[in-house]
Amino acid sequence: MSDNFKRLTPEEALEIANKSQRGKLKIFLGYAPGVGKTYAMLDEANRRLKRGQDVVIGVVETYGRKETEAMIGDLEIIPKKEIIYKGTVQYEMDLEAILKRKPQVVLVDELAHTNVPGSKHNKRYEDVEEILQNGINVLSTLNIQHLESLNDTVKQITGITVRETVPDTIVNNADEIEVIDVTPDALQNRLKRGEVYNLDKVDQALKNFFRKGNLNALRELALRQSADEVDEDLEQYMKEHGIQENWETNEKIMVCISFNPLVKKLIRRGARRAHRFKCEWIVVYVECTNIFAKKPTKKDMEVLESHFKLAKQLGAEVVVLRGKSVSEELLKFAKERHITQIIMGHSNRRKWETLLRGSTVLKLINSAKSIEIHVIPYN
Repeated sequence: MSDNFKRLTPEEALEIANKSQRGKLKIFLGYAPGVGKTYAMLDEANRRLKRGQDVVIGVVETYGRKETEAMIGDLEIIPKKEIIYKGTVQYEMDLEAILKRKPQVVLVDELAHTNVPGSKHNKRYEDVEEILQNGINVLSTLNIQHLESLNDTVKQITGITVRETVPDTIVNNADEIEVIDVTPDALQNRLKRGEVYNLDKVDQALKNFFRKGNLNALRELALRQSADEVDEDLEQYMKEHGIQENWETNEKIMVCISFNPLVKKLIRRGARRAHRFKCEWIVVYVECTNIFAKKPTKKDMEVLESHFKLAKQLGAEVVVLRGKSVSEELLKFAKERHITQIIMGHSNRRKWETLLRGSTVLKLINSAKSIEIHVIPYN
């Protein structure tokens, strides 16, 4: 039997079986209306159609944009369903017709859309979930401001409270995310040419949501979301293939702390480096269970809590580990989290402790071959 063979647990086997039967979700992610999400989705749909796939349109919103309408081409359209609401006729995607038709791929525009009361589901992403459960692949679109976890951030940036949101799990569990990106200048030019909204709405839009500062901030959020997805995919790949060494595709900083009052200097240094690299950073404390380790006093624990508070205020993740060897716990954690830089202070062990137990700094330097280690003086 091959050394690489790994027997699956019943839970892992069931998860793989469920995934094999479930449809695939691809999301075209943008940072504002008009970047070209629907156009890109239709472009892919036409390419799939030419390759012989059975592709239909469940719902596509063109908003009268001629170039987008032209992209529909020969794609089959599932007629929308009529729903009577408050005495008027409304139209929504016909979920039942799609499930009955059972194509290979269906296009479902505007994932965050709220359905008219009387529909089977309240939200369109719930329709998509049912379609996926029936083994049908879905192409969909979403703007970053509709992601639930970013709701407060988007309000702070734009001054607008987004009412229609999508749970993060929908995006996190998507099989593929493609960011549709244009520069804010290019998007504003599209707006001025009347390619996004009617010309009579352009001036107001440029003064409000489509201000360049707003667009730059939203664009960064979209690109960061994509980077996070790529990072998770890479981490999963490395785990599945047993890759232990760090691939420095993205910086990850770990700050090692103790209950030394001067440790705040290390935390601030970590915050500055993380800001410079725009990366994840983690503050780690190891509770040492070695019989020779110094037992922290009540004052020590108060100092440690103040370190944790500062780290969280500066945006760090705080992790407490426990083990007999501080260096071994730090090294194990660094490998698990693919840390690329470690920040720590000079050892404050007394000479006899160093002779007896060794130096944590030296142990890490000797063992963490693929990690940069920054040893910062306390004074």
